[in-house]
Amino acid sequence: MQHTVRWLSRWLCEMPRLSRKPQVDPSFEGQPHAGISANIDTSVARHLSGAGGPELIHTHMADFLAPGLLDGTALNSAVLHALDQLGVGVLVKDLSTGRYDLTNAIAARLLGLEGRELVGAQDADLFDATLAVALRAADLQAKATPGGVISEHKLEMAGGRREFTAWRQAFTPEEGASKLVSVWQDVTDARRREAQLQGALAQLEQQQTANENLRRDVEGSQVRDALSGLYHRAHFEEQLCREADLSSREQREFALVAIAVDNMDEIRQHHGLDGCERVIESLGRLLRAGTRAMDAPCRLGGDRFVVLLSGVGLATAHSRMEQLRRQCAQHIVAHNGQPIPFTVSMGVASFPHTAGLVDELMRSADRALAGAREKGGNRIVLASIQFTPVA
Repeated sequence: MQHTVRWLSRWLCEMPRLSRKPQVDPSFEGQPHAGISANIDTSVARHLSGAGGPELIHTHMADFLAPGLLDGTALNSAVLHALDQLGVGVLVKDLSTGRYDLTNAIAARLLGLEGRELVGAQDADLFDATLAVALRAADLQAKATPGGVISEHKLEMAGGRREFTAWRQAFTPEEGASKLVSVWQDVTDARRREAQLQGALAQLEQQQTANENLRRDVEGSQVRDALSGLYHRAHFEEQLCREADLSSREQREFALVAIAVDNMDEIRQHHGLDGCERVIESLGRLLRAGTRAMDAPCRLGGDRFVVLLSGVGLATAHSRMEQLRRQCAQHIVAHNGQPIPFTVSMGVASFPHTAGLVDELMRSADRALAGAREKGGNRIVLASIQFTPVA
């Protein structure tokens, strides 16, 4: 099925889906955008009928309301009627008098001026003084801007405040005074829907954040001790095995530190179980603050802790744990208005120098810890380094 087009806007002429380039009827030479005859196949016709919408009106209104159309012809009426169906108000103003010469049917209803005669009226006759001044300023800007301008306006109407965008462009017909065409579109509902959408997206983002936090909390509760915030033993042992495997393949070392609170029995006797828990919480915070992301501090249970220090040897491990030992000795835990001092003992073993197997490494760190406690506590003991005799 073929459609013969009497007039085609520049925008439509430039659309890539036209079957072939339109030809200008010579009888319409000198009339911009008018007198174009072309054949458009049915698929393109359907495309055009669904394309555009009000949001394209402002951009391409210079084509739709070209000077050749504003002549009171039946074609002009047809175009204005089409804009009525889109809910777009069109007003044409004589720039020399400031009076409206032409409007489409929907313009008065759109602007809350039903029952008023727009043709022949000025802005001061239709709107309050503040809005009339704003409209005058927008007209002057459009007159000085060849490509037209878009402005926004808020009108107080019986149903409440409405928001509009208005596109304006000045032109001068071949005969007659300069004109200004303005195209009004009510964007109140669109803005409201946009705000609702933004609000819904914000709520969705908040929910996603809450879900992610919950997921992390659940995962954390599965691998971390609730009291100290340190890893559970099972998770620690997995990391220890991975670290040993990596260190064996890359021929590098790491340290394992066994830790115990020296005076936990005394704390339990004087401050009860709550006092012991406050000490464990404090030591957990100190261990988390004193270790890196690649390290793995763990609470084995009771007053026993262990720390995997990735990629360091005995000397570095001793230096870092000495800082922690001093922090613990200087730290005072407050409980029920009473201070609870505590100290720790540590045993440090190194892979592979102290032991080349994970189980033996743990035993070496425990033996060094036992040696520290036998010497009175509040100290660090390094595990013995194994020397393999050369054959």
